[in-house]
Amino acid sequence: MNFQTLLLRVFIEAPPILFAITAHEMAHAFAACRFGDTTALRAGRLSLNPLRHIDVFGTFILPMALLCMNLPGFGWAKPVPVDLSRLRRPKQAMLMVAAAGPASNALMALAWTGSFKLAAILPYRLPAAALESMAVTGIGINLMLMTLNLLPLPPLDGGRIAVCLLPARFAMKLERMEPFGFFILIGLLSFGFLDRVLLPMVEVQAGFLFRIFNLEILF
Repeated sequence: MNFQTLLLRVFIEAPPILFAITAHEMAHAFAACRFGDTTALRAGRLSLNPLRHIDVFGTFILPMALLCMNLPGFGWAKPVPVDLSRLRRPKQAMLMVAAAGPASNALMALAWTGSFKLAAILPYRLPAAALESMAVTGIGINLMLMTLNLLPLPPLDGGRIAVCLLPARFAMKLERMEPFGFFILIGLLSFGFLDRVLLPMVEVQAGFLFRIFNLEILF
């Protein structure tokens, strides 16, 4: 990949990836604040400013490395701090806080699909092509983040949701996995879990969104 092609990819793909990660974390902060915990608000995390949420490796180094290798963009941001003792009805509130992130990605995937539809009617081809490419990236990254985060593995959102839903003795066992969760996830992705399980799920979800907008399925 030459420098101009890489620069174009960064210009088109970086904004939807960055916005997906930022809005995901802000959604957690918003939900925590609504249920009584203002820790994230006081830390400046109830914001769409990417600088409030960036993790140097997860937000910049890894996505850029993947783009350079012509692989799909992927990354993460700093986790939003949540103080369970400040939440009203902590178990139910924590479930909603954890679910807020994937829910925001679902809404953004829907919005990006609408943007793809809009690109088809723009009168100028260059802006339309740029918006179309951004929309494809936005749909893909948001569906991937939503699907990945719903895996029942702490510290992913799905793991926290599972802890809130499971009986106490099973929830405690699942919680003990949290220090190893990231390494388990890396192992799963390294052995093809992403290609064999997550990508087909993303394709099904993308197909559903495209049918809503009466679009030709691209995934």
